[in-house]
Amino acid sequence: MDQPKIERLLRLMKMLTANVEYSVDDIAERLDMSRRTIYRYIDTFRDAGFVIKKRGNCIRLDKESPHFKDISQLVHFTEEEAVILRRAIESIDDTNLLKQNLKRKLYSVYDSGTLADTIVKGQNSSNVHSLIEAIENHKQVILHNYQSSHSVRDRIVEPFAFTTNYVNVWCYDIEDNCCKIFKTARIGSVELSDIEWQHREQHKENFIDIFRMITSSDSELIAVKLKLGRLSYNLIMEEYPLAERYISTLDKDHWLLNTQVANLQGVGRFVIGLMDDIEIIESPELKDYISTYIKQYFKC
Repeated sequence: MDQPKIERLLRLMKMLTANVEYSVDDIAERLDMSRRTIYRYIDTFRDAGFVIKKRGNCIRLDKESPHFKDISQLVHFTEEEAVILRRAIESIDDTNLLKQNLKRKLYSVYDSGTLADTIVKGQNSSNVHSLIEAIENHKQVILHNYQSSHSVRDRIVEPFAFTTNYVNVWCYDIEDNCCKIFKTARIGSVELSDIEWQHREQHKENFIDIFRMITSSDSELIAVKLKLGRLSYNLIMEEYPLAERYISTLDKDHWLLNTQVANLQGVGRFVIGLMDDIEIIESPELKDYISTYIKQYFKC
C-alpha cells in the first residue's frame, strides 16, 4: 500500500476512534474523500479484525475490537493524563519553540473538545467549544457582547490559541489590526463565521510574564529585581509558580527575584501587598510606579 493510502487510513482511523461520533458524510467532507472510498476503507478495517459499530448514521471502531486496546494505549490518553500533560506543556515558557510543537502533538492524539470538558464548566463551555472549532477550521468568529473594561460590544476576531485552562483566547482583532487576548468568561456568545482567516501571518502569542501580565505588540519588557523575605518568597512560589526559574537564594532567609515583566501592574500589586517583606533593587520604574500608586490612592 502506498504512503498516501496509509495516511488516509490513519486519518480515518483517528476519526473513527475519536471522542466525537461522525457520519459517513461528515467523514467524507472532513477528509475530502468519496463515500465509496470510505466504505472501502471500512471494509479493510473489518477484514483486519476490527468491529465496526453503527448508531443511526454514525459509525466508529468498537472498543471491543481485537487490537483496539493495544492501539489505544499507544495513541490515546485518559482525560486525566491529557489534562496533566496539557498543564505541563502550558507551563513551558512561551519563548520556547518546542511548546507549540508539543501542543500540536498532544492535540493530534487527543480530542481537544473533550479535553476542554474536563476543565471548562458552566456557560463558558459552549463558547470554548465554538472557539476550538474555529481554531481547528481556521475561521473568523464574532464575540457577541464581549465585556471589556470600558464597554460591552461585538468583536470580529480570528482565534488561534488558548492560554492555560482556556481562561483566555488569543485572537487577531480585525478592527484594531493586532493580536489581543480575550477572557473567555467575558464572552456573551460565539458566532462561527464562514470567512477564513485573513491574517494568519500576523497571528502571534505575545509574552506573558510570571505575574500573568501580557505585553502589547509594541511594548518593551521591564527589568525587575526584588529581594524577597520568607513570607514573600513562599507566596510568590504558591501564587506564581513560574517565578521559580528566576529566583536564586541569597541566604537562609532571603531570595533574589531577577526577571522581566510585561508591565508594572502585576508585580506592583504583589509588592504593595508585601512592602515590609520586599526590597526593590535596581528597578527605578517599579519604585516610581509604587510611589505614584501610594500618593494617588492613599493621598500621601
